[in-house]
Amino acid sequence: MPARILSTGALLAAVLPALGEFPYELPPEKPDIPLSPAMERLYEQYPGARPEENELFSSFKYTRLVGFDYHGGDGTVSRRDPTKVIRVDGKFHVWYTHRATPTPPRGADLANETTPSSDWDLAEIWHATSEDGFTWKEEGVAVPRPPKPHPGWRSVSTPDILVWKGRYYLYYQAFLEISGKRGDDCPVSVSVADSPDGPWTPTHKIVVANGPEGSWDQYSIHDPYPLVRDGKIFLYFKSDYRRNGDHIRSQGLALADDPLGPFRKHPLNPVINSGHETTLFPYREGVAALVIRDGNENNTIQFASDGVDFKVVAQTILMPTAGGPYVPDAFTDTKDGRGISWGLCHFTWQGGKGKSHSILGRFDCDLSRDIESPSMKKTNTFIPAETHFMNSLPPAERKKRSEKQ
Repeated sequence: MPARILSTGALLAAVLPALGEFPYELPPEKPDIPLSPAMERLYEQYPGARPEENELFSSFKYTRLVGFDYHGGDGTVSRRDPTKVIRVDGKFHVWYTHRATPTPPRGADLANETTPSSDWDLAEIWHATSEDGFTWKEEGVAVPRPPKPHPGWRSVSTPDILVWKGRYYLYYQAFLEISGKRGDDCPVSVSVADSPDGPWTPTHKIVVANGPEGSWDQYSIHDPYPLVRDGKIFLYFKSDYRRNGDHIRSQGLALADDPLGPFRKHPLNPVINSGHETTLFPYREGVAALVIRDGNENNTIQFASDGVDFKVVAQTILMPTAGGPYVPDAFTDTKDGRGISWGLCHFTWQGGKGKSHSILGRFDCDLSRDIESPSMKKTNTFIPAETHFMNSLPPAERKKRSEKQ
């Protein structure tokens, strides 16, 4: 049998590791040679050597929704903070923050019983349904503001859904004062129904309270986001701690054996050191998280095999803000999470100054083990020059730089 003749590339790949050089052909396993921290991360931290090979990498595509009216964009009607999408009897359901006020937000100092301080002030939780996830029909209010002094009398906002033993639970931020007077102070309350169509019965109770004075979550429990894991309710949430007067937003975790509590906050909170709104989903044996906007690890996708020890596994751009994905196995206590391929999100600061409001949109992605979308594994997302120039230097900063350069 004649001797095998190696190609030049194969020969170099075989010989150079022995010389301590990194080979041209990337080895499928970490080579036994000294590696830089960057190459160690390539093998140890990421599920694939290239984003295209990484199960938990995706770009995101967006579609305008049909079925929502925003009163001409004058700022008096706003929709934001969609829940996870669920499917019941062939129909998709979502809930969200809905504000319909005589005026747009005017700030805390000008707020009163009819004038909102912020986009989520004086809000209710509304319900919409869809056959295809693109065209939606509003079904009206699901959770109105309760009478004073019940939690949420000022505003109920930022909901999320849990399905547990045949019943439905809507968790939401329950404001007891005007948002902005002391920051965005609020705990979490819950309403219960036997059907996604309601009626919803409020508990009028705080189920996840702010932390004690001096703790990182002493002022707020935002964006409650329940999943079912290990026979328990894993409720993730956002809060803030401060450094030099500035907020640092991070994600925490509270656990309970029953939807009405008691919820026990995890001793390692915060479990994610970055992120604004909270978006997570079962993936394989663990939990994946979309970490957006705030913190050192913004614009990352993270994974924790135990739902607690989160690590960065991908970086991306144009991530959905306040993503509420369609997660069919969110409440099945799965150890084989299938991932997500679409959901709803919001876009804030629409309408410009004096007309500020938010709108709902749809995002699509390739974070599913069951649907492959190669186009969303590409990293070369095109962003028009106009988008960059919209983020121009403020006049004062431009003047300062002109004088100092």
